[in-house]
Amino acid sequence: MNKTYMAPTNGELRVSHAEREPVIEQLKQAYAEGRLDHDEFDLRVHLAMTAKTRSDLAAITRDLAPPVAPPRRPEVRTGPAPSGEDRMLAAAAHAAGALTTFVGPLVLLLLSGKRSEYVRRHAAEALNFQLTLLLVTIVTFGLGGILYAVAWIACALAAVVALTDKPFRYPWTLRLIR
Repeated sequence: MNKTYMAPTNGELRVSHAEREPVIEQLKQAYAEGRLDHDEFDLRVHLAMTAKTRSDLAAITRDLAPPVAPPRRPEVRTGPAPSGEDRMLAAAAHAAGALTTFVGPLVLLLLSGKRSEYVRRHAAEALNFQLTLLLVTIVTFGLGGILYAVAWIACALAAVVALTDKPFRYPWTLRLIR
């Protein structure tokens, strides 16, 4: 008697606990959204925990829509994409702040801010950051000057972000210039 082995189809393959967990999470989501009542949720969780094959698991969630990821908010852009020169000037505004405190960002804001909204936003952010550092230094009678060592790191990071055509906001900054 010649017995030939026939491989099981995908639906006949046995499931593991790791394959049951996403199904249970989908059931929890459906219950939280009100698509399942409590009794039906309990029943389906029990069926998921005792399912033996992939087709058993698929039957449990067949009438439920897959979870929908929330839509990503696009970046709000108020003009054309910045040119390479605009990105370089925006990065220079942040880098100049590390060397000249508020003077470099102010000069770039006044000279290039009218020509490019992108440069203006970055120069204003760098100027606000430098003015905040200056105010902290004055109020603390010079002790805030220690922050300038940390500010160099923040300025370097902001300059790199400006080169990649992304917005950047310094933390804990007074936004005096808009």
